Amino acid sequence: QVQLVESGGGSVQAGESLRLSCVASGFGTGDFCVGWFRQAPGKEREGVTAIYTGGGNTYYHSSVKGRFTVSPGNAKNTLYLQMNDLKPEDTATYYCVADPDPCWWVGTLQAQHFRYWGQGTQVTVSS
Repeated sequence: QVQLVESGGGSVQAGESLRLSCVASGFGTGDFCVGWFRQAPGKEREGVTAIYTGGGNTYYHSSVKGRFTVSPGNAKNTLYLQMNDLKPEDTATYYCVADPDPCWWVGTLQAQHFRYWGQGTQVTVSS
């Protein structure tokens, strides 16, 4: 059974950092487009970042460029999101996503691209 499990969320002050982790199981050994979405209360889901484990360009939403870094772990079934200089507008539930096709985007990352979603982890940033 394919599963994505996120961890590492929490409550921090503006300017602080958090690192989210995602552990995947049931995916086999192929390459995937993996990344993170987020959704704040009352707002639509927003693609934060994506990277193809087989190599290629990395996508970052303009609001997180220079502050967030996505990286696969040494174990191929892990994915990290390092979030620095957090802002109150980063408050949201963060979802780990994966799809067996190479990453693609048209302006922004599209939710329908991703077949697999985790349950989410909450990030709250206070000012």
